[in-house]
Amino acid sequence: MKLMENILVALRSLRGNIVRAFLTLMMIAFGIMALVGILTAIDQVIYSLNDNFASLGANSFSIRPAGRGLRGDNQKQAETISYKQATQFKSMFNDKAPTSVYLRCGGSKVLRYKESQTDPVFDVAGIDENYLFNKSIDLSIGRGFTLNEVLGGDNLAIVGVDVIKELYGGKSEEALGKQVIVDNKRYLIIGIIESRGKSSGSSEDESVFIPLYTAKRFYGSPNMNYRIEVAVRKQEDMEGAIAAATGAFRPIRGLKAAQGNDFEIRKSDSLVQLIRENTVSLRSGAVAIGLMTLLGAAIGLMNIMLVSVTERTREIGVRKALGAKENNILIQFLTEAIVMCQIGGFVGVIMALMVGLLISSYAGGAFVMPWAWIGLAIAISFVTGLLAGIIPARKAAKMDPIESLRYE
Repeated sequence: MKLMENILVALRSLRGNIVRAFLTLMMIAFGIMALVGILTAIDQVIYSLNDNFASLGANSFSIRPAGRGLRGDNQKQAETISYKQATQFKSMFNDKAPTSVYLRCGGSKVLRYKESQTDPVFDVAGIDENYLFNKSIDLSIGRGFTLNEVLGGDNLAIVGVDVIKELYGGKSEEALGKQVIVDNKRYLIIGIIESRGKSSGSSEDESVFIPLYTAKRFYGSPNMNYRIEVAVRKQEDMEGAIAAATGAFRPIRGLKAAQGNDFEIRKSDSLVQLIRENTVSLRSGAVAIGLMTLLGAAIGLMNIMLVSVTERTREIGVRKALGAKENNILIQFLTEAIVMCQIGGFVGVIMALMVGLLISSYAGGAFVMPWAWIGLAIAISFVTGLLAGIIPARKAAKMDPIESLRYE
């Protein structure tokens, strides 16, 4: 009997026991959904994080004092990076790659304009002329700071859209050229940032940026840490730029040849990489859950196939009497088990894709088709059908044709 004929016979058998077949299919489907759905959801979260970090300037790295890393290490924190050190590094390295220096001036600020006042939720930071480019921040209207404005300490500001909503009725055109008061200092608004939403708990929408030297003048102190951000043009240039930056910053920090670095360099995607590493155990758990569900489904399928073999004893006897060999009967029942599992696997993949779509929609990222997990689901469905069908198929193949024809 040809393969296509075996498949058609299997489909007719499934239609003959539609309720039983449906319940068995759904057991397989939920097992595949548990396996593929969780793996797809994990991938969608990682892809979403990658997209968010790409919007923040994926091809960039920052320089910070040692002991202030993402992992929360308990090592002793090194001395802060001073304004002089940061600007000296920028002057040396800016020709190799766009380098920005910025200073966090504090959060929970109250902003005022005329009689209007905001809640204390806004952040203030001092930035230079490269900061917006390095962080891939676009302006909806207005312009960024010039180098002269950064060094001159002018009272200028670039603000997020939430500032406009709170103080200027959401009208960007009217806010441009107006003043905003922060900590009793007046700043002229020259640019407004396009809405970016929240990322990693912070948002440029709730930020006010002022020139770097202005921030140093109003908020600077000897122990303030100035942050350095370097953007490279191509991802493949990253490692070379990091090595060059390390060599350039060591003498600025006054380190001798035998001394280790008292600063660390973090790539912008290091948090995503850390999360990716930590999802290995989560993926293993997802695989375990899916396989346990599929094991239960395989046992159920085996039981159904054994019942089917018993019910179709006379049919098996007739086939053998007409010349069917043991191998033909074996392949027929194996095909039925595999077809049932493949249909269940297909339904499970559809359900898993729906889970992935919901996760990507919730996370705000683009949905990426999980071809690898779909291939895994097809393979596992095939193996499940093969293992669950082998015992019933062998039982059917070994039946005596005369006894089978006598079966009532």
